[in-house]
Parts: sequence; structure tokens; C-alpha cells
Amino acid sequence: MEKYIYDEENGLWYELHGDYYLPCLTLPIEEERPIGIWGQRHQRFLRQHRKALYAELLTSGKLDSYLADLNERTEGMFFELVKQMAACECVSEQLKAQDQMLWVQKMTNIRDLATEIVNHDLIYT
Repeated sequence: MEKYIYDEENGLWYELHGDYYLPCLTLPIEEERPIGIWGQRHQRFLRQHRKALYAELLTSGKLDSYLADLNERTEGMFFELVKQMAACECVSEQLKAQDQMLWVQKMTNIRDLATEIVNHDLIYT
């Protein structure tokens, strides 16, 4: 029996393993980009709640680039929200110099609120 055969109907090569021919399938090579925390959260959401989309992205080889793009957009949105909310709440370096505990309290609240907004708008949708 031949080690490799080509099926003209579906355009796939098959390799002999024992008594069976298995298709020679490979995923396209993706560039290495960090997924980040936001990408990991969205990946977990997709795996649990959007299984069809997760499987499609995974098998097409586009999952990592999709998650890295989402992570970049999310980080940008998060930092912009924190900056805008800090300006609205009058949280500045001057407040930090005057009352550090109040500054930490306000910044923690702002970061938590920005996290909730980003989670609702981008991560868990």
C-alpha cells in the first residue's frame, strides 16, 4: 500500500497509519502575539458559552490573532475610561500628594467601574 494518496474529489492528501489512511491536516501558522488577561477572559467565555464560534476560530487558525486584537482594543478602552473617569472625579497627582489613601480609594473604584464596563461591552458579549 502507498504511504501517501491524493483524493481528487476533496483535494486532500492522506497518509497511511497502520491499516487506515488519515488526512494530512495542518493549521496555518500564526504570528506570536500575547493574548493578555482580557483575551484570556474572552477565550474562557467563548469556550463555555459560544462553543461554535470558538471551534470555528480554533480550527481556522485565527483564534490567537482574534484574541490578541480584542486584548489590544480592550486595553485601549480600559485606559481611556480610567483617564476620563479620573478627570471627572477630580483625581489628580495633587490629590495623590495631599491624601494618598483617598486617591487609592477613588482610583480603585474607578478601575473597578472601568473593568465592569469593559467586561460588559467587549468581553462577555
